[in-house]
Amino acid sequence: MLERDLVSWNAILSGYVNAGRVGDGKQLFDVIPEKNLLTWAVMISGFAQNGLGEEALKLFNCLRVEDHEPCDYTFAGAIIACAGLGALEHGRQLHAQLVRFGFESSLSAGNALMTMYAKCGVVEAAHHVFITMPYVDSVSWNAMIAALGQHGHGEEALKLFKEMLKENILPDRITFLTILSACSHAGLVNEGCQYFNCMKQMYGINPGEDHYARFVDLLCRAGKISEAKQVIETMPFEPGALVWEALLAGCRIHGNMDLGVQAAQKLMDLMPQHDGTYVLLSNMYANVGRWADMANVRKLMRDKGVKKEPGCSWIEVARKVHVFLVNDTMHPEVQEVYNFLEELGGKMRKLGYVPDTKFVLHDVGFEQKEYVLSTHSEKLAVGYGLLKQPREATIRVLKNLRICGDCHTAFKFMSKVVEREIVVRDGKRFHHFKSGECSCGDYW
Repeated sequence: MLERDLVSWNAILSGYVNAGRVGDGKQLFDVIPEKNLLTWAVMISGFAQNGLGEEALKLFNCLRVEDHEPCDYTFAGAIIACAGLGALEHGRQLHAQLVRFGFESSLSAGNALMTMYAKCGVVEAAHHVFITMPYVDSVSWNAMIAALGQHGHGEEALKLFKEMLKENILPDRITFLTILSACSHAGLVNEGCQYFNCMKQMYGINPGEDHYARFVDLLCRAGKISEAKQVIETMPFEPGALVWEALLAGCRIHGNMDLGVQAAQKLMDLMPQHDGTYVLLSNMYANVGRWADMANVRKLMRDKGVKKEPGCSWIEVARKVHVFLVNDTMHPEVQEVYNFLEELGGKMRKLGYVPDTKFVLHDVGFEQKEYVLSTHSEKLAVGYGLLKQPREATIRVLKNLRICGDCHTAFKFMSKVVEREIVVRDGKRFHHFKSGECSCGDYW
């Protein structure tokens, strides 16, 4: 009877976490009198997949403290949690433990390891896991293609896709999402158009809104705004927020103010509380010096109670994750970071670095703009890593929003001055800075 009840409890618990009701799931988890490994695995994965990585890792540790021997599924959940947190060293330790327990041939654990290494900026390790897995499925292929695309290896992603087809693995809708993203990040417009068109013609997969959004993004990044607009006008269904957001971002990059305002209005109608729309539109106005229009957008945000998501960046040092906000004053060592960055900035200027003040979206003086740029969260996190990590270590920083254009330029100069590789994962992709260059080729 208890076993039958546990099957029911596990099913309900799975339903809660799959629906994003993690709090309800945890309440149920806590009252289940006798849990099996599936119970633990569902809860750990539920935390990890819903952005609660720290809770997932704490629960995994509780599993070990209670003398339960973990299974490959519990390991997979904990490893995915490390992926979300950018906790590379913790993930590596879990990888070692997984091998020690004999789960290195597990499909679920292997796929989790690929995702973890890719999201922590070590795409080479992700590829090593992929090629050494005894068995791979479509999820494995999709994860590896996505990893290559996110790191700017568009050509390699397309090559892997062709290998997948040779292995008689049929692509699914997720495969084409990863392919379109890879083409978008690498500027492979012709290839992206070809794959978008062959979805339906060759594989019978009807493009969804997410596919159209990535196709529009591909065209917009390449400056083909009118073509993107034509795609939207000929869609077989009403375009949603994903599509308009891709168009707005493209208009922001290429300065198409009129169409950008139209896209922003559509987004405001569909998602009136989405802060990104207001921020992008106000940034567009600021870029052309239309300060009154920018102020009106900010006032509209306040009137509607829309809160801007603060930019933050984080870095793992000595197995502890350090978080930095813009103009940070809370981190106990932040003043040391400011002093270090000021000293480093002098060396960067000797090589030709000039702060790009157009990325300061405030109507203030030049010196004040330079100061604002120096306090960006990604600069603080990179500076902390340079100060605290060993000389031979690659600096790996994660950021919740798109990297600032000035920070992108600054990191190229930093990588040359300090002769170290700097890897930054922003809200869209990875940037690998080395010897004064970025892996994105300044196409982002």
